[in-house]
Amino acid sequence: MSTLILALVAGTVIGLALGALGGGGSVLAVPALIYLLGFSPASATTAALLIVAATSATALYAHARDGNVAWRTGTLFAAAGIAPAFLAAAAAGHLPAAALTGAFSVIAALAALRMLRPAASEPPGRVRPAKAVGAGVGLGAVTGFLGVGGGFLAVPALVGVLGLRMKQAVGTSLLVITVNSLAALTARAGTGGDLRWEVIAPFAGAAILGAWDGKRLASKITGQTLQRVFAVVLLAVAAVMLVDVFV
Repeated sequence: MSTLILALVAGTVIGLALGALGGGGSVLAVPALIYLLGFSPASATTAALLIVAATSATALYAHARDGNVAWRTGTLFAAAGIAPAFLAAAAAGHLPAAALTGAFSVIAALAALRMLRPAASEPPGRVRPAKAVGAGVGLGAVTGFLGVGGGFLAVPALVGVLGLRMKQAVGTSLLVITVNSLAALTARAGTGGDLRWEVIAPFAGAAILGAWDGKRLASKITGQTLQRVFAVVLLAVAAVMLVDVFV
């Protein structure tokens, strides 16, 4: 299968997940770029941030049109993660490829297990500022370090810590992902290696179109079903990456 077709297929899958779930799709971007498209781990994490930022911004617009973005809450949450995203992205450039791959596989496995857990009931709208800041800092660090948007962490935090409804959490997480990804990209400017724009451009284009389809898909299939299917795929990807590190 040609590189272009692989990029288009991978981009579509990631866009569908981001549009439907408000996160999770970006976790597949890095392994897709490494194992399907031949990027180095360092280049893959930078390229993934570019793709995730563009796709999340597009999906954010779609959710904002339906009034499903809590702008003030999302801005405060994202602001807490800007500095950690920047610092973690700068630090990641100095780590060996095996360390990045191993850390990524662990995060991917944890994300999949989190998706397989039953959804918690939505709490009352009482915001706990300290926990909100802590969640924002942690999310920013993960985004910068591993080149993932962190929506799989943002959505549960927005529901459990900040008391948003699930639909609002999905839309608001896209704002957080976009801001954190741009902050991490700023730190990685000029250090991303060979970014191969002939691959990144079609990948990102397919992901953007997929995000619109994901938004429509979410209205036809339950979020729980989508999460379970995606989580199984993600566990398999994490297992492959761990084997690649230790074998």
